[in-house]
Amino acid sequence: MVAPQPFFRARGTPFSVLHRIRALLALGHRVDLVTYPFGENVELPGLTIVRAARPPFVSDVRIGPSLAKIVLDLPLYFAARRRLKQGGYDVLHSHEEAAFFCARLARKFGIPHVYDMHSSLPQQLANFRRFDLAPVRAVFEGLERHVLDTCDGVITICSDLGVRVDTLCPGKRHRMIENTGDDTRVFAAALRSIRSELELEGREVILYTGTFEAYQGLDLLLDGFAAVARRRSAAHLLLVGGNAAQVGDFRARAAALGLADRVSLVGTVPPAEIPGYLAAADVIASPRSSGTNTPLKIYGYLRSGVPLVATNTHTHTQTLTPRVAELVPPTSDGLAEGILRLLVDKAHARGLADRAQQLARAEFSDEAYVGKVGEFYGLLFPGSAATANVAAASTHR
Repeated sequence: MVAPQPFFRARGTPFSVLHRIRALLALGHRVDLVTYPFGENVELPGLTIVRAARPPFVSDVRIGPSLAKIVLDLPLYFAARRRLKQGGYDVLHSHEEAAFFCARLARKFGIPHVYDMHSSLPQQLANFRRFDLAPVRAVFEGLERHVLDTCDGVITICSDLGVRVDTLCPGKRHRMIENTGDDTRVFAAALRSIRSELELEGREVILYTGTFEAYQGLDLLLDGFAAVARRRSAAHLLLVGGNAAQVGDFRARAAALGLADRVSLVGTVPPAEIPGYLAAADVIASPRSSGTNTPLKIYGYLRSGVPLVATNTHTHTQTLTPRVAELVPPTSDGLAEGILRLLVDKAHARGLADRAQQLARAEFSDEAYVGKVGEFYGLLFPGSAATANVAAASTHR
């Protein structure tokens, strides 16, 4: 498996990579993961992490397209090629832009290639507004089409990407596997008393967790919360995530709005601590303002038992309906009204949370996730010993 990501780090694609690995291990495979030189090691029986060399002057990599990623992908390619030269591999499983060179490596070494498509890379250029130039998009579109044409199978994470695969490459063996892996199967929940630690007893806590990138819509959430705070004296906004610079920027924005004592920013926390923050929340907010892929964290929110307010955008409505979440316009006013409704109408909020948990148990359980990975590999390699373990793995804990 080749992942052009800092592994492990608490953000979207590394979580997805982690759960793909965990499912494959449950199915009886062994996995050698070739990845960037950054991130924390994760100990799983059957997993070997192989870190590519770190280029000079590159000390880290940010989310989304960047020059640093281009530089880091060169040693990643050579590290993957060295492992393949050793032989003994049944499948080359690539994530994101690593598929561009893994398509060639799979042909060179004569093994099947699985493309794990977390996003459409040409669309990422527009979402992040980096290198979003027509010639650059054309190159990425050509590379994406080449990968889809040549790979043996594709995994997508949401219906929007599934439609893109079916449009660009009709008939390609493809399975949509939502990012529903349960983080607590890897990171034992550290249930702390967050309300006590942050002195939030008696407050109505509106929680956001995730990165602080522009597409997440945190500016809308903060402006919307200002309206909530004027009408609900106990309301408190708790923001979990972001790097030091981003946290400082949003702390300054909160102060400028007169909300310094109504907004808490705790920075990025270990995955094991997230359940404690969810347990402390009265409302969870997902204010994403752009993009098309379903946020991985949505599935954890559905399991949480806490009512969710989310923007009524395609990134959410591929998974969420008004039966399980308060869907609102992607504006500060829309988020404010949605939060207020959940704080005031407790019966409505409880109904949403209960139905969300029912949906999660029925369709987005961890067992179903492992089973889907097994079914996909069974489609590619019918009758193999590993795919015969699908039924057993579907009850794996």
